Amino acid sequence: MSSPARRENDEGPIWARPAPGSRRPAYTREQIAQTAIAIADRDGFEAVSMRRIAGELGAGTMTLYHYVRNKDELVALVSDTIMSEILVPADELPEGWRDGLAELARRTLAIFRRHPWIVEHMGEGDPMAAGPSVLRHVEQTFAVTARTGLDVDDQVELSTIVDDYVFGHAMRAYHGARIGGDEHEQDKLDRLGAYLAEQLGTGDYPHLDAIAGDDPAAGFARIGHATSDEQRFERGLQRLLDGLEAWVERARRDGA
Repeated sequence: MSSPARRENDEGPIWARPAPGSRRPAYTREQIAQTAIAIADRDGFEAVSMRRIAGELGAGTMTLYHYVRNKDELVALVSDTIMSEILVPADELPEGWRDGLAELARRTLAIFRRHPWIVEHMGEGDPMAAGPSVLRHVEQTFAVTARTGLDVDDQVELSTIVDDYVFGHAMRAYHGARIGGDEHEQDKLDRLGAYLAEQLGTGDYPHLDAIAGDDPAAGFARIGHATSDEQRFERGLQRLLDGLEAWVERARRDGA
């Protein structure tokens, strides 16, 4: 006889198991996921626990295990709920592969801005527990890339290049926002500035010295301002798509 844990694993991800079947369940998986996200948005993902969610919902902790069996299932629910925010309604999805991918990229960045804690917790949970929103997002993405006429491998390449740009931008913005936020961080920045000024004085870094100018602190602040410019994401996205468009056109010609 198999153990309860083995039987649970054999049933597959939470999506393969029907929700609790009473006619009017006291709670829903959607409520649990939304409550977990609200807690993470306020207090960070580390604050999310079944006990905390139960307290927010006014439920007993053990009651929620009737809906979600473990932390991996909770992470799967949270991930799928967040992924639903990326989905573009059919009547709002632009025509053409370029504009379609651009809109998906903007919506992906928007979830990082609404839920910045995701940056530190990407990839957690069961990687095989792809929920309905994840599948719909992937389906929508490939519906857009199919407009290029490229083969499947090139469509995957196209979509992942754009994803990498979005994720990289989100990670830089997240970690940049954590620098200089308090007196301790400012002290570290001041010491870093002094160190950089000393290194520039050696003459070994002429290009950095040209950027820094006569006032290294102001020069590096200028770099920081450029990387935090709100319009930089859109500029970079369009430049990336310019290059991808040239590649798509070349691939079409070569395949003709």
